[in-house]
Amino acid sequence: MANAREIQSRMNSIKSTMKITNAMYTISSSKLKRARKALTDTEPYFYALQRTIARIIRHTPEIDDPYLDTRPHIKKEDRKIGYIVVTADKGLAGSYNHNIFKLAQEQIDKGGNPMLFVVGDLGQQYFTKKGIPVEQDFRYTVQKPNMSRARIIEEKIVDYFLTGKLDEVYMIYTRMVNAMKMEAEIEQLLPIPKHRLSQGVPINVHLEEITMKPSPQAVIDAIVPNYIAGFIYGGLVESYSSEQNSRMMAMQAATKSAQEMLDELAITYNRVRQAAITQEITEVISGAKAQKKKRKKA
Repeated sequence: MANAREIQSRMNSIKSTMKITNAMYTISSSKLKRARKALTDTEPYFYALQRTIARIIRHTPEIDDPYLDTRPHIKKEDRKIGYIVVTADKGLAGSYNHNIFKLAQEQIDKGGNPMLFVVGDLGQQYFTKKGIPVEQDFRYTVQKPNMSRARIIEEKIVDYFLTGKLDEVYMIYTRMVNAMKMEAEIEQLLPIPKHRLSQGVPINVHLEEITMKPSPQAVIDAIVPNYIAGFIYGGLVESYSSEQNSRMMAMQAATKSAQEMLDELAITYNRVRQAAITQEITEVISGAKAQKKKRKKA
């Protein structure tokens, strides 16, 4: 059994670790609140864009917009598919990164000609190590997601789609279902799925009359890039929030385990200390008895 000094040293080490895990929990909690507030503040604008696009499509079903072109003439095995994969820059976030890697790998294994646009350092490292081609000019951090970064990503993705370098674009990210549950999800960005645009549309909306100037095509071409950028921004914030929440849960679990270890070591320390004190008392008593015997003989 270790002596009291060794046990005390281990206890001090665990206490230092607990300070770190508690600090990381607090930091992640603060980041999570800021990110969720930013998303809540901007959501109404992008939902309005979504409804506007849906209205245009409903009133002009004959519109031939490139953002809606499914390119049915291209065979499945020949389709060039782009995946925006949102990972973390660092670990210590439970199964957060593992779940994203797993979902991305499943999509890649389906075939076609995949092209990865990875956000986050860990994703870059993971797919490079696996020998999976990653767009090298596409290097963005996941820290502090903002609209400026989302627009940069949108511009590159849209350019690839409109020029035929990609036939489909998907976003693989993590959605925060609630405080205890995060799910890795995949959503289609391009071509824009019409069913998503019609979600939440009132039943009698087809009775409305609208005027679009200079033309429906010009209007939709102007707002679709903003809509896509908003969708990307939402995915970035959801992923960032999920990462922080996963890290909070991981740090909470680590702190709990550390406290349990500390409690066990405290019991062991008290036993060792008690045994040492008992030993000292026994030695003192034995010494006193020996001295007493000497005095009697004298």
